[in-house]
Parts: sequence; C-alpha cells; structure tokens
Amino acid sequence: MPAARESLLDAAYTALTARPWSEIRMVEVAAAAGVSRQTLYNEFGSKDGLARALVRRETDNYLAGVARVLARGGTGRSTPHRDGPARVVAAAAWTLRTARANPLVRAALTGCWGDRLPAPAAAAEPAPGELVGRFCAQAVAALEPDWPAEELPALGTACETAARLTLSCVVAPPAPVPSGTAPPGRVPAQRARRDQEAEAVSRLVRGAFGRPTGDGKQGAADRC
Repeated sequence: MPAARESLLDAAYTALTARPWSEIRMVEVAAAAGVSRQTLYNEFGSKDGLARALVRRETDNYLAGVARVLARGGTGRSTPHRDGPARVVAAAAWTLRTARANPLVRAALTGCWGDRLPAPAAAAEPAPGELVGRFCAQAVAALEPDWPAEELPALGTACETAARLTLSCVVAPPAPVPSGTAPPGRVPAQRARRDQEAEAVSRLVRGAFGRPTGDGKQGAADRC
C-alpha cells in the first residue's frame, strides 16, 4: 500500500515537528493518516521500524535533491566544466537549507540526535560519513563527463573536500557579521542568516575547486 505508507510517514513527520518522538503514539499516527493501527503495524512492524523508514525517506529525499541540483547545467558547451564548482555550490546550499528545515536530515548529517528525535539505534540512521561519501560520489558522477581527463583525480579530491566543508557549515554555521564590519551600504541586522551561510559555503566550495591539482598545475576551474 504505497499511498498508505507515504501517508503514515507524512503523519509521523508532522507529529515529530510538534512534539518529541518519545511522546508520539502509533495510534495517533495511524489516525492522522486515516488508516487503521493494524495497517501501520503491517507496514512498519513497530515504532522503531517506523522511525527507520522515516529517517531513510528523509535522507533519500535529501540526496535526491543533491542529484537534481548537480544535474542542472547540461553538457556539450565549449567549456562545460566552467559551471562545475557552481553546481557543487548549489548542492552545498541545498544541503544547508535542508539541514536547517529538516531535523532528521540535520541529525543524520551531523550525528547529533537530540532528545526530541528517535534514538540513533532505533532509527538505524546513515552515518555522516556515508552521506558525505554519497554527496561526493554524486558530485563526481555529475561533473566527470565534462571534466578534463587529466584532472579527474583532482576532481575527486575537490568534490570530497567540498562535501566535508559543506558538512562543517552544517555542524557549525557561520557567525553573523559583527556590527560595523559590513561593507558600506549594508545593514548586517537586515541580512538573513541563511544568506550569510550560503555566502560562506560558496567561498569554501569554490576554494576547494581552486586548489592546485596533484601535479602542482592550476585546476580547470581556475583557468576559466
């Protein structure tokens, strides 16, 4: 029953945004989804099974979003690798937005599971290293077809570095710009924190692609 399963997961996630997982009752989730409690147990087996399925869905949706962002840009341009760093920057920005909005994705990325969320053992969550590795693999797969062959080893290093830098911004978001230090014409108090985070991760990711390749030559992104 795919429709019932999704409805149950939606109901569980909505309940989790309102109160701690420990206080959520299976009968309430079933009622919110408009199905019987038996249907809920048939689908997930237990509350722990529901937690595992919910965490997996949210992290899979996050990774699907990373893939969608990375796929944008197309191929067949005269210098198609020019937009490679920009596509990884966009994936990093998607990561920050998703982690800010979705507590399960944030917990899976950071490994920090608070009292309001399912216990890590019950959720059987993917480890942060697994998600970083999949981010990196998706970035390499998306950029590799248009990347100079001689720089493919450096591409893998750049993508891994970008993924880890993105995670560092999730774990420790950039601090707000101190009053009086912004460029003329800007009012720090009026700048959304998410804009500061996006700018910070953009600098870090582009820096990863701006590093020299293994033989000391300048990377393709630097020459464009």
